Amino acid sequence: MPTKVRETMNVPGQSAGRRRGRRMNSRVPVRLEWDEASGKRSSAEVHTRIVNPYGCMVVLPHALALEQRVALTNLSTKSSNAAIIVWKGQARPDGWEYGVELLAPEMDFWGLEL
Repeated sequence: MPTKVRETMNVPGQSAGRRRGRRMNSRVPVRLEWDEASGKRSSAEVHTRIVNPYGCMVVLPHALALEQRVALTNLSTKSSNAAIIVWKGQARPDGWEYGVELLAPEMDFWGLEL
């Protein structure tokens, strides 16, 4: 069963369980960078599966912890943003599904009309 850190952010005017922003299936090349427990810096280049103005879903062949801080770079626009792992979904043949929340998102981070 998927593990969730939180259902939704508390946003005035939104009821519990509603998502922020419109989600879009989109394959955007991204790089995630994070610090291992050993202090070593690791990274992986993958594609998003779903994006919205506040984050994305990716499948990553590396094990990350919930609430782990990462740097997310959109390789198409060369924009980078601090982010956090907020959801871990199903294991797939190519890795684990992760929900990544941008911490201070620019509304044009994805270069898409969302």
